[in-house]
Amino acid sequence: MADHYEALGVAREATPEEIKKAYRKLARELHPDVNPSADASERFKSVTHAYDVLSDPQQRQQYDMGGRGSGGGFGGANFGFGDIFETFFGGGGGGQSVGPRSRRERGQDALLRVEVSLKETIFGVSRDLEVNTAVLCETCEGSCTAPGTSPVRCDICRGSGQIQRQVRSLLGNVMTSSPCGTCRGYGNIIINPCGTCAGQGRVRAQRTISVDIPAGVETGLRLQMPAQGEVGPAGGPSGDLFLEMKVRHHDVFSRTDDDLLATVEVQMVDAILGTTVTLDGLDDKVEVNIKPGSQSGEVLTVKDRGITSLRGGGRGDLRLGIQVITPTKLSNAEQALIKQLAAARKNKAPHFAEFQQGLFAKLRDRFL
Repeated sequence: MADHYEALGVAREATPEEIKKAYRKLARELHPDVNPSADASERFKSVTHAYDVLSDPQQRQQYDMGGRGSGGGFGGANFGFGDIFETFFGGGGGGQSVGPRSRRERGQDALLRVEVSLKETIFGVSRDLEVNTAVLCETCEGSCTAPGTSPVRCDICRGSGQIQRQVRSLLGNVMTSSPCGTCRGYGNIIINPCGTCAGQGRVRAQRTISVDIPAGVETGLRLQMPAQGEVGPAGGPSGDLFLEMKVRHHDVFSRTDDDLLATVEVQMVDAILGTTVTLDGLDDKVEVNIKPGSQSGEVLTVKDRGITSLRGGGRGDLRLGIQVITPTKLSNAEQALIKQLAAARKNKAPHFAEFQQGLFAKLRDRFL
């Protein structure tokens, strides 16, 4: 059997810190994930066994006196495979799970922001979306190994994925388990990883998905699409895809709940005499009846011409705020007619009226 001090490259009088430092350096160089050669694998086992013995004061004393150390290199060590796990993956190696863990894990959820027009929110819309996500590797089909190969059982933990140690405590000797640092708790090692996915069982790719965006969506709303997110490692189940909606600004129409809001400019004579006009709505023509004597700030309601409710129950209304336009440039003939109207209504000259709070916000207040 090779000398443990020679295996680690330290002197017999080396301190525990020097032994630990030497082991960590060699573990990084010889770990199968870093150096897959057969010679490195054998040396890795040798230096790990040497460290298990020399890191435990009692076993080191027995070894220095000519003994081999107890526990076949796994019992009673203060540092070992748990430290390998910490060295490579940042963990403490103190998990309570028993048995090997699966390489298959659920994939992450994904978030995609989708912009729709205000018109598309009335009845909903179907879209084909391009998603950059993780998909199953077609070469290995999620096995993570090169075609024609398979993982081999870890000969350190013998396929259990766990390393057991006996430690002394106030209650006596206690057996503890920690993930095997060689196989990272999987119980097996991939000697020949798939060249396409580098042993991950998945690759990143552009994927097209068809989405039915329902009517009534609004900015900030998130739609959940189960199992449309990223494929998990080793071909694990996919996460969910969340679509976050953004409704584009419209220059004419705005929205409150399921109602559409718009302003209709009415000429002064049309407001006085009344008229019927046909306007271009978001989804079709809208016929609007302006009654005689209409005033700025009045709101006309066209039933069932708003947004289809996301929760069912039909459509909202189209609410039109009237804005009467006073002409600023008149022809001589127009001025003459207006003067005749003014002469006929002399008793309607301007005068003080009862104060109205928020007069200039009247139109806004009527909408809200």
